[in-house]
Amino acid sequence: MPSVVALIPARSGSERVPDKNIRPLAGHPLLAYAVASATQAGIFDRVVCLTDSGKIAEVAQRYGADVPFLRPAALATATLPDIEWIKHALDQLGEHYDLFAIVRATNPFRGPDVLRRGLEQLLATPEADSIRAVELVKQHPGKMWVLEGKTMRPLLDQSQLDVAWHAGQYQALPPIYVQNSALEIAWTRVVSQTGTREGRVVSPFLTQGQEGFNIDDEEDWDRARSLLDEGEATLPDVTLPR
Repeated sequence: MPSVVALIPARSGSERVPDKNIRPLAGHPLLAYAVASATQAGIFDRVVCLTDSGKIAEVAQRYGADVPFLRPAALATATLPDIEWIKHALDQLGEHYDLFAIVRATNPFRGPDVLRRGLEQLLATPEADSIRAVELVKQHPGKMWVLEGKTMRPLLDQSQLDVAWHAGQYQALPPIYVQNSALEIAWTRVVSQTGTREGRVVSPFLTQGQEGFNIDDEEDWDRARSLLDEGEATLPDVTLPR
């Protein structure tokens, strides 16, 4: 079995939801659900939280994650490409892992089964460098427009079609998927070989229900609480290690 490390990024600089990663949701910090999912999945040799904050590091350790070092401030900005902190983390861990998974704290409804399914899929797809979570789009790009002064044109060229996508029903359009942040798993070799986190061949990991739900702003936070109150989503079981 290849060795796998779970990387949980949790920087401190959330602007739209202050202290988002450690803000309580249903009795526990948001970060706790990512740690619980990764720990309970039973597929990781190590579960590591990568943060620039001592406060967040303390919470992560309390719930069972390893925090071997703090991210430098330069690697914890809102505009930094993920590949930069990933390269830093893999270099600093001190151990080699065959695969790494990005388990973001902002997807609270992704449970351990999602992580197990993802790893199984990648191992069963030897031609793939990685998997990435995707879901069907709700806003189809075939119905999107680019404004040009007082007129507009379709985002996608549809001149070759008998019936333009923007003139058809959603059900008649070709299925299009959008990535979500629920899960990424990749072979660590792709980082050094391609300079990317996903490599050249990516396998689609289809999330189900609310697994791909991401908390990005206050509206998302309210929606998360509503989904829980209405029984439309569930959280991983969280228990504090003794």
